Amino acid sequence: MDYHQTTSEAALTIVRDVLGLASGEQFLILTNPEKDVQEISAALYEEALKLGAETTIIIQPVKTQLDYANAAALAAFESKPAVCASVSANKMGKDKVHMVSPYIGKGGRKIDHVFHYLMDEEKILRAIWTPGITVDMFRRTAGIDYGLLQKRCEAICKALEGADRIHVTAPGGTDITVPVAGRKAFRDDGNFRTGGSGGNIPAGEVYISPLPGKSEGMIVFDGSISLTDGDMITETPVKVVYKNGFITEISGGREADLLRASVEAGEKKALDFHAEGKISAEEAAAYKKNARGLGELGIGLNPSAEIRGNMLEDEKAFHTCHFAIGTNYDNDADALIHLDCLVKNPTITAYYNGRKPCVIEENGILSPWIPS
Repeated sequence: MDYHQTTSEAALTIVRDVLGLASGEQFLILTNPEKDVQEISAALYEEALKLGAETTIIIQPVKTQLDYANAAALAAFESKPAVCASVSANKMGKDKVHMVSPYIGKGGRKIDHVFHYLMDEEKILRAIWTPGITVDMFRRTAGIDYGLLQKRCEAICKALEGADRIHVTAPGGTDITVPVAGRKAFRDDGNFRTGGSGGNIPAGEVYISPLPGKSEGMIVFDGSISLTDGDMITETPVKVVYKNGFITEISGGREADLLRASVEAGEKKALDFHAEGKISAEEAAAYKKNARGLGELGIGLNPSAEIRGNMLEDEKAFHTCHFAIGTNYDNDADALIHLDCLVKNPTITAYYNGRKPCVIEENGILSPWIPS
């Protein structure tokens, strides 16, 4: 089915149907001076105004995973907007102030970014974030059937409830076991209408954080990979070996060299932050160690997404899964990097204690119980 829309039509779908933006709400758009993200931001701004929202755009330079956001950009969150769209050419940027003096959340959890504090802790912010989005991607992938997507995500989340471990194999050579006992699966399903909810545009994945220090096996990234400064198609597949939950080997061609360099940059940045007095020696050691951890297993579910060398879209493509190197979503293995990398046509099987295994996807075919 063709979901292609104009930029304005896609923007209206997002503010009205995905975010549920209402008249009088504060809507903050944070973007960069790059053509594609500026066009998308302008369209979101115009459609939000038509809905009666109090809308503001802030423009800062392009940021990578290891850069700080501009102080003035982050200061806008002090107004506590109801809704935010981070429409970035790469990333929003880290929060320099709260890296040094983090918020303290429930249970003593440290939160090092104002955005995450408002959304995850206070749950007063709902948001979308679009790292690396293009106008073409926005038009093709934003106007999908969100009701169907939400049913698919719900079915997979139910399949992962109570799972002890997940085994992933693929024709490219991937063969890894990912322990997930006690973990909850998250969904990026395009339903971001309540405080504390948010996700990517394009939407379309279910993801779960592996238990730290336990994954075993080899992943072969034969789709695309994320680097600290961008994404790329893997013409030569990248082999990554995990033992006791951490990378012991990265091999392949030029792509492997670049991925290894990005992991090492994440390790070095942790040490740099300690040298600059931003984090303690203990935190630096943990960040450095977790830069080689396995932070995520995700399953792509957007029917309009394709593998094009842009991870924002690639990881949502049907018949793919992705693994992230670095920080996870359960906040018990923090790192300064989160590098999503793609595997094509996986077979994904969930195992349980005392229950029959459940095949979620098999060599590029979703299980028949997932709505189609």
